[in-house]
Amino acid sequence: MKITRRKLLFKGALAAGSGLALGQILALVRTRTAEAATAKRDPKDIPSVLYDLTQCAGCRFCEYACQINKGLTPDKALLTFRKPDPESAPPQVAWVIRRQQCMHCIDAGCASVCPVAAMYKTEEGPVIYRDERCLGCRYCMNACPFGVPAFDWNSGLLDAALIRKCDFCYDRQKEGKNPACIDACPAKAVIFGKRSEMLAEAKRRIAEHPDRYVNHVYGETEAGGTSFLVISSVPFEQLGMPNPGDSPLPPLSEKVMGIVPPFAVGWMATLIGITSIVKFRQRRMEENSEAKAKHEQPSGKGDAR
Repeated sequence: MKITRRKLLFKGALAAGSGLALGQILALVRTRTAEAATAKRDPKDIPSVLYDLTQCAGCRFCEYACQINKGLTPDKALLTFRKPDPESAPPQVAWVIRRQQCMHCIDAGCASVCPVAAMYKTEEGPVIYRDERCLGCRYCMNACPFGVPAFDWNSGLLDAALIRKCDFCYDRQKEGKNPACIDACPAKAVIFGKRSEMLAEAKRRIAEHPDRYVNHVYGETEAGGTSFLVISSVPFEQLGMPNPGDSPLPPLSEKVMGIVPPFAVGWMATLIGITSIVKFRQRRMEENSEAKAKHEQPSGKGDAR
């Protein structure tokens, strides 16, 4: 059975006074559990991007290509550009502009916390968002160590995507094409290929030009490793890029999510019980009102004269 946000909300509303709501929640949990067990490819082979900040001119051609490919307006961009915080960054790096987008973690924290697998780590590697499933809980936003998923407050709850993030042009990749942003970059600041190849290229550039690059590939180990790799001449912390540590986040988030389904089921059962009590009281009040009105109604038999 295909479960969508629309079906969940409507069925949940219709089943508020019965056990069907519990069945709906359990079906969602089973779906998420089954999809979380999907086999993943060897991290060395997953599609990845190497972003060389020393070659990026900040022209935003990649951003425009993304908008055109996805049919988006500028306010709904899936990748953006940012400058360092002028209050914390040294003056010599204040001019640097960097691209920010989904890092497509090897072990995606956002996917591990999504109760209905709206955020989903595909077998091929990209982390995609399936808007028809999304409940708008925003767990993914809290779980992402890079602050990427954005909630669209202007979206309708039933008929629009609630979360925005790059999906690595998953549809184009399945057709054997590069992500739109790759082909649009005139300076070749972003290149695309297998993760092992991108890491090798990054380390080659750093080794050949140690005076040009910081000796670190951002994304090689951060949060357990990502598919979006960055090399730079400026320390990453000065660019405002977070340091989430080297450990994958899902082992921790899975423990937290383990308590969510039982809590959701218990909470729904509580709501159903409260609803049943309220409806019972309403019926009793209506019955009492009808009985009182019937008792006070004149018999219609007047005195004979």
